[in-house]
Amino acid sequence: MQIGCPKEIKPQEFRVGMTPGAVREAVAHGHAVVVEAGAGAGSGYPDADYVAAGARIADTAEEVFAAAELIVKVKEPQAAERARLRAGQVLFTYLHLAPDPEQTRDLLASGVTAIAYETVTDDRGGLPLLAPMSEVAGKLAPQMGAWTLQKANGGRGVLLGGVPGVPPAKVAVIGGGVVGTHAARVAAGMGADVLVLDRSLHRLRYLDDVFGRAFRTAFASRDATAAAVAEADLVIGAVLIPGAAAPKLVSRAQLATMKPGAAVVDVAIDQGGCFETSRPTTHQDPVYTVDGILHYCVANMPGAVARTATQALGNATLPFLLALADKGWRRACEEDPHLLAGLNTHAGHLTYYAVGKALGLDVLSPQLALKR
Repeated sequence: MQIGCPKEIKPQEFRVGMTPGAVREAVAHGHAVVVEAGAGAGSGYPDADYVAAGARIADTAEEVFAAAELIVKVKEPQAAERARLRAGQVLFTYLHLAPDPEQTRDLLASGVTAIAYETVTDDRGGLPLLAPMSEVAGKLAPQMGAWTLQKANGGRGVLLGGVPGVPPAKVAVIGGGVVGTHAARVAAGMGADVLVLDRSLHRLRYLDDVFGRAFRTAFASRDATAAAVAEADLVIGAVLIPGAAAPKLVSRAQLATMKPGAAVVDVAIDQGGCFETSRPTTHQDPVYTVDGILHYCVANMPGAVARTATQALGNATLPFLLALADKGWRRACEEDPHLLAGLNTHAGHLTYYAVGKALGLDVLSPQLALKR
């Protein structure tokens, strides 16, 4: 199979869909790989490393998209990239379609078979291709929040860990999943007073059993969430409904109860954000203010640590990538229902229910899509 890896063009996105190691594995399986020139530079992989691994270097993205049967990326295809997709081609990347009707419309019009990293499942009920980036984003969130809280950046001027005689900052983490757990661990490690809110008692018991007194937990009732937001110096939004738009858990009125110069970090922004006032930002211009509250809503947070993130993502995606290339997407998905769960579009049909519900579009079951 011809596998293509274009350079990411989303602003300040430095990750790459395939490492030289992944190329070497694909070539060993008998596949041809074409990589756009400079695709790996942001993650520290020069073109020479890809050539040594057996890839062909293409001068332009157009050449990659034209040659490849399977396109492997990191972020959702931008408008220029969507225009290059075609029926019969397979796209394997993050998509986050629920809050993005324009991208959804373009993918459907192209006829491409699009498999989204974020909806591939595993036999433990997890999301194995989302988890690595959730881990990275979760660990980054307190760092970015601490930076945002600095006075020079418009924040309250509060040190997350405090100092002897001065109490630490209060951090509320909404969501106790992968993102929330890693965010709480890092924030607590920085010395903050951390509260994790979640609606799953099973998850709260797990956090208490594993982390003990490192941070506090609370059931995420409306009242408890409102109280935590009002008291916090930093609120980290870490909620996820797989493939669906993130619920708006904090209203503008609730944000108005926060202290002037407090900060929110919305890790759910890829799925539309969990604060009513959230809108996507970039690494170049990451923060804006609403009613005196600083919002950090960068939609590709892991891109800030591109080498670590690329390696973590590549470790997770490689087995699925090889299955798609070795077997073709139909057989690979027929044999692996967890990979089939990643199917979001095929031949002009939307195939993921949560996206259809969010956007008001008809959905073809992925099982029926396999027959078309």
